[in-house]
Amino acid sequence: MLLRRCLLSTAAAAARGPPPIRVDLTESAGRGVFATRPIPTGEFLHSAQPLVCHPSPSLLHEVCYSCLRRKAGAGRASSGGYYFCSDACREHAKGFHDVEKNADWSSFEDHCSSRGLKYPYMVKRLACMVISGAANADCLNILQPARLHQGTLIEMEEEFEVLKSTFRKAGFQEEVTTFLTKEWYVNVLTRIRINAFRIELVARSYEDLLSSAAASVSCDASVGNAVYMLPSFYNHDCDPNTHIVWLENVDAKLKALRNIEEGEELRICYIDTSMDVNARQRILADGFGFECHCLRCLSGD
Repeated sequence: MLLRRCLLSTAAAAARGPPPIRVDLTESAGRGVFATRPIPTGEFLHSAQPLVCHPSPSLLHEVCYSCLRRKAGAGRASSGGYYFCSDACREHAKGFHDVEKNADWSSFEDHCSSRGLKYPYMVKRLACMVISGAANADCLNILQPARLHQGTLIEMEEEFEVLKSTFRKAGFQEEVTTFLTKEWYVNVLTRIRINAFRIELVARSYEDLLSSAAASVSCDASVGNAVYMLPSFYNHDCDPNTHIVWLENVDAKLKALRNIEEGEELRICYIDTSMDVNARQRILADGFGFECHCLRCLSGD
């Protein structure tokens, strides 16, 4: 029932015309997203498809390798054993997946698994998309990069060497991997680290709720991660007026949490809103590189 209401609301929003938003500069937080008209509570503002996404490593065979939709009954597996929920997703993934199938990723996967890494998988996918012609090497450059510590940079350089070695051992010609430099890897990963969203799908059934609970116990409640263009322009607030949701797959939906005035900035919350102010400030400083000065934080709530 919840999913049906969400889908009907999204369809109604699409029928009203272009999204009621604009991207502009804010006074203190760089780019932001603003309302171009009054927006009522509950309105779906727009949807967004990812620039790049990847399933959670522990769910590679449980969600669609392309759109991250949870497996439900018989799907279509590739020769590599990954699940695709439809012929359309299989076709959409064909470019990067054909590149992937020509290489042995065991060393790369062992490196990431032993260190608990997830974002290098997204860089790997983007590299395969570039090689296949499905994406431009500079497609993430418009996004804000994360700040780096020296130790983090050293780790990234190690990851790059494993990725580069995998392509080299697979026999990819230098002319198709010219873009794959240490600078490119670091540039992409710093943007993924700060702009990636955890994809947590709306539960459609009791079985989905049980599956989500089981995933939470194993410390991997999300079905994967994704980076988007427009949603990445939304700034943070610990008391947000907008929320991002995922209904069935990786396509994001932005929804108004309360009445929003024309010209008001639309903000989402990057973290768990239930945490106290000290915990929120620590996570935002460590993970996103800024101190939050929203009204909720200033009040000490």
